[in-house]
Amino acid sequence: MFRYSNSRGLSGRSSRLRGVGASALIAAALAACSPGEFLEVTDPDIINPSDVASAAGANAIRLGAIARLNTATSGGESLLLLGGLFADEWNNGDSFIARQEIDQRTITPQNNFLTDANRALHRARLSAAQASQLLKKYNPAAPGWQNAEMYFVQAYVENLAAEHYCSGLVFSTVVDGVEAYGKPLTTAEAYARALAHADSGLALITGNTADDLRVRSALQVTRGRVLLNLNRPADAATAVSGVTTGFQYQMFHSLITNSNQYWNFNNLAGRYSVSTGEGANGLNYATANDPRVPVCAGGDVTCRAIGVTKTTRDDLTGPYYVQRMWPLRESSVAIASGAEARLIEAEAQLKAGNLTASLSTLNTLRGTFGLAALPDAGSEAGRVDQLFRERAFTLFGRGTRTGDMRRLIRQYGRSANSVFPTGAWHKGGNYGSDVTIPMPQAELNNPTPGAGVCIDRNA
Repeated sequence: MFRYSNSRGLSGRSSRLRGVGASALIAAALAACSPGEFLEVTDPDIINPSDVASAAGANAIRLGAIARLNTATSGGESLLLLGGLFADEWNNGDSFIARQEIDQRTITPQNNFLTDANRALHRARLSAAQASQLLKKYNPAAPGWQNAEMYFVQAYVENLAAEHYCSGLVFSTVVDGVEAYGKPLTTAEAYARALAHADSGLALITGNTADDLRVRSALQVTRGRVLLNLNRPADAATAVSGVTTGFQYQMFHSLITNSNQYWNFNNLAGRYSVSTGEGANGLNYATANDPRVPVCAGGDVTCRAIGVTKTTRDDLTGPYYVQRMWPLRESSVAIASGAEARLIEAEAQLKAGNLTASLSTLNTLRGTFGLAALPDAGSEAGRVDQLFRERAFTLFGRGTRTGDMRRLIRQYGRSANSVFPTGAWHKGGNYGSDVTIPMPQAELNNPTPGAGVCIDRNA
């Protein structure tokens, strides 16, 4: 029974009567419901197979796959950021050990940031695969580019993973609602898988609408990137033929959905700082005064103009360099572009010994950014350095740098200590020797023999 006393003089009796009345109302409400009704409440977070067994359901899963690709790229702390931290694009600017070990090239399989990034990649890939199956079954008359874009998502993710992780990648799937665990693949096998998905997507595009051209170009650039990784430069150049220099496949951001995470982690939080000459071998992104990678120093006049008033990184140290490529939380990011197509062609021309054409391709592309023409570097090694510097500045932050560093080792015979940051690390101690990211510890849950263990950690 309830017992009240208050300054308005309510008696204990009237208070008790009110308590009895409330209890009666609750009892009556409970009597009107059966226990089973409480167990039958619909969970809005669970999507049953029947919910997507239609053309509308297939389209919803398709759109969801693109949203998940956003999270797996510029809308999350993905390999586009973490891979740049591992390479020479970013310095660690906070006190989180997991980020520090990535920056220092001493990565453990337990690294939670890389585990989260890996999950985001596979969620996008699996959603795209599911959407592709549903589109074929429930909406075979859908425009070809819609299913082709799902193959693009798969190819893009598989290639990005192969560029960053050690040999031993696993791509599990879901068949009829049941997990089908994948077996460890070598890096070359992972690239072959990505290439097959790019080819499958291209075969579906027969029109010339704006969407057809957009998805076709994205698949062509991804296919070219895969072929470069497979050391097939001539085929790579053929793959990107016809992609216009102005093409961009954009990830969009807004104030109410996924923020631009370059802005979030660099401009806002200071957990990342644009690198300059990191570990002796790193390029001078922050101090080059290059329009492709516009940068300001935290708190200076230019930074204040874009709202960055902090003068130090999150760890209260410096220097704190801020990117201005994406100056707003809602700035969009091109994860595939015609500029990359031109760089693929320039590399193929250089590999073929066509030095004049290669330099001309680079300089024409530089002209689109208002940059002066480069002279011939004068030597084979110098021309390779020049090409990869152009790639680094033009594609900064797009997830290509770690793959390029590995290719310099694997295809051009460079040593790891002449490519990756080395020597004294900026927070004390020395850089490690990692040139790949290990399999996440979570992959050990896969019962397939060998899953979760690197076949090797070589470039």
